[in-house]
Amino acid sequence: MSVSAADRPGVLEGQTLERDVSVDADMCIIGSGAGGSVAAARLAQSGLRVVVLEEGGYFTSERFTMKEEDCYPNLYQEAAQRATADLSVSIFQGRAVGGTTVVNWTTCFRTPESTLERWRLHHAVSGLERATLDPHWEAVEERLSIQQIPIEKVNRNNRLLWDGCEAMGWSKDTLHRNVIGCALTGYCGMGCPVDLKQSMLITYLPDAMTAGATVISRCRVERLEHDGRHITSVKARCLDAFGLSETGPSVTVRARRYVLSAGAINTPALMIRSGLPDPHDRAGKRTFLHPVIASGAEYEEPVEGYYGAPQGVASHHFADRGDGVGYFLEAAPVYPLLIATGFPGFGLAHREIMLRLPNFAAHLAIAIDGHQDGEEGGEVRVLESGRPKLHYTPSPKTYAAFREAQKNLARLQLATGAKRVLSSHVKPLEVRSERDLKLLDDAPYAPNQVAVFSAHQMGGSAMSDDPKLGVVRPHDLRHHQVENLHVVDGSVFPTSCGVNPQLSIYGLAHLVSGRLAGPAPAV
Repeated sequence: MSVSAADRPGVLEGQTLERDVSVDADMCIIGSGAGGSVAAARLAQSGLRVVVLEEGGYFTSERFTMKEEDCYPNLYQEAAQRATADLSVSIFQGRAVGGTTVVNWTTCFRTPESTLERWRLHHAVSGLERATLDPHWEAVEERLSIQQIPIEKVNRNNRLLWDGCEAMGWSKDTLHRNVIGCALTGYCGMGCPVDLKQSMLITYLPDAMTAGATVISRCRVERLEHDGRHITSVKARCLDAFGLSETGPSVTVRARRYVLSAGAINTPALMIRSGLPDPHDRAGKRTFLHPVIASGAEYEEPVEGYYGAPQGVASHHFADRGDGVGYFLEAAPVYPLLIATGFPGFGLAHREIMLRLPNFAAHLAIAIDGHQDGEEGGEVRVLESGRPKLHYTPSPKTYAAFREAQKNLARLQLATGAKRVLSSHVKPLEVRSERDLKLLDDAPYAPNQVAVFSAHQMGGSAMSDDPKLGVVRPHDLRHHQVENLHVVDGSVFPTSCGVNPQLSIYGLAHLVSGRLAGPAPAV
């Protein structure tokens, strides 16, 4: 069956297809997350025929049950079990129509000027000054109703972080969130059941479809066909309703331009799997994770950190530590299954923690990786099966930052009345007073000795004016060697952002997609 991208605007679910499909389009976008959806809307609204291919399923609010056993298999990469090759870092990344924006915790920051300046000075990234990006962030903030949450609206988990920073004399602020009239259910990580989170699922992606774009879900892209200078077509396979098995029918898309927006692990993996030109061996290199360590604190009174906005407060007091890896502090929702699988400990000790779950607060230290000289991050590789695997181990400086951060979080939690603080070690250390902090000085901070997580994947297809340093050029995020291929997602960041990255991706996508609306190169 051969169709034009303009023939069937809306969502076409791949598991319903019974025969092969061939699509002609002006723009083929692979991935429907923060980068792909903004680009799809802007390009479709400019009059171009746009098709979006998404490996994940199409889930709407009626199907968001707020049950972890439902959402992790349906809405996350590898059923929320994705991890680095050595299993030392757990990776939480969305897989659905709307991408990670469907399941993230709604925190929005503009890229810090210090990060943009580092990119300019150390990674040959030109043209991304704050003045250039500000109008695009403003447009996105208006469309997504991004506003700062008042301190009166934060839950007790976040309020404890605020009060602890106040007691310690550390800088802090409430966060900006992409929500309208939030119902404060707390289950942002499960998909918003009342459509108040302004994810791509209910904003830019519907904008794109209203302008004529077609989204094909449960459609796994296997390969970008190319002649060395141009992508000639995209080859994809339809998946079943669970996203596990191929159903038989294929999807072939022929377009004038192609946009890769599959995220900081899947985007470079698809480049590598397709054998795209890479003369300087940059695809998959310099992948960063904002690795996270957690501190759990038990209080006499209930905290109930599973209700209310998951994140409402942050502190960047320790973001710049000179020669050390910087980090920032935020809160995490205390979802039962998330805590049960993510918190260390075994047997009766673990059961005792879970029984006391309503009285626990969870606070995070998020490391800013890639900002130290010589820090190369991780590398995405492709297994024989075609699946990606990230090789990444936190650096010694990152582990040193974790040790300091764990002590600081314990101090903060004790200052707000915690009766005990538990570290993230395989055998959690218990801190009940300042005297116990010395336990953390002697504790092992090394791979698989302490739990580390990531919800912010960046890099792997870095932008740079210098082809020896990056995969794409900054002006329009065009591949240095392939003339009709662009990358519009967090994989283009040459380091981590130093803040939650979704607004950084939105703004960059808004800027670049406006530039892509012009004439496409001939193929």
